Amino acid sequence: MSDDHTKVQEFFTARAADWDARFPDDGPAYRAAVAELALRPGASVLDAGCGTGRALPALRDAVGPSGVVLGADLTPAMLEAATHAGRHRDGQLVRADVTRLPLRTQALDAVFGAGLVAHLPDPAKNLRELRRVVRPGGLLALFHPIGRAALAARQGRQITPEDLRAEANLGPLLEGSGWRMTSYVDEDARFLALAVRQD
Repeated sequence: MSDDHTKVQEFFTARAADWDARFPDDGPAYRAAVAELALRPGASVLDAGCGTGRALPALRDAVGPSGVVLGADLTPAMLEAATHAGRHRDGQLVRADVTRLPLRTQALDAVFGAGLVAHLPDPAKNLRELRRVVRPGGLLALFHPIGRAALAARQGRQITPEDLRAEANLGPLLEGSGWRMTSYVDEDARFLALAVRQD
């Protein structure tokens, strides 16, 4: 495992047990973000870096009982917390590295990633891997339940021009990885960038 992966695992392992308790009011923001994907019943969707699985109930509701919902995360403690919360009933939990997914090419209709971009070791390459597993015309949602400025304030830091999630940076990053950004929202109550897979 790379140093990047080890750091990510250590960070999330230390926080897994009380993650949901620290952010108890995020549910509606997750539901609203999933709704923007406009997934069809029967669709296949991956929650990449699913953590405690907070998106899984909304994703299951969107695709219905005939759909496929997968939650992939690198950190066993996060997947255990997801199971403890009962979210394994809404999607299949898989311990997997989102930079090398154990999925067929073009197997999915969409990928949802909450708080994902900041933890990718090689964002351009890793976004290409997410593109690989999505069918042509499939969707990517990069989400955070609060916006960049609010998150920076919570962490006691300033937003910098190098922030990958800045619209001026994220659009070209997605474009270079085989995605086209179709919408971008960065407000106090949420961050959501939607993109479509280029053929």
